[in-house]
Amino acid sequence: VQLQASGGGLVQAGRSLRLSCAASGITFSSYSMGWYRQAPGKEREWVAAITMGGNTNYVDSVKGRFIISRDNAKNAVYLQMNSLKPEDTAIYYCNTVRGEITHWAASGSWGRGTQVTVSS
Repeated sequence: VQLQASGGGLVQAGRSLRLSCAASGITFSSYSMGWYRQAPGKEREWVAAITMGGNTNYVDSVKGRFIISRDNAKNAVYLQMNSLKPEDTAIYYCNTVRGEITHWAASGSWGRGTQVTVSS
């Protein structure tokens, strides 16, 4: 399984970024997918998840600002991040996930993340 996140960068607070994650080596449509992030000095935390059927869930800190989506034809999952805040600064990763509502656990190997830096 390979998971490669991309699309990060340096942006000012209030701006937007769209992250992409390309998956290979799995039957993508059979997995729920999630985004995680790890800020400097902090543990990796779950951010958003999308089920096989397209249902979405978010950590409270990003609700109303981030949107997760998927394209099964492209084996890709996306994270549209709007109204970015400095506290969103982190390395963002995608992974296959298991769980429901706000209790999700990564179920695959971690691939390459993408750095998001939000300046104030």
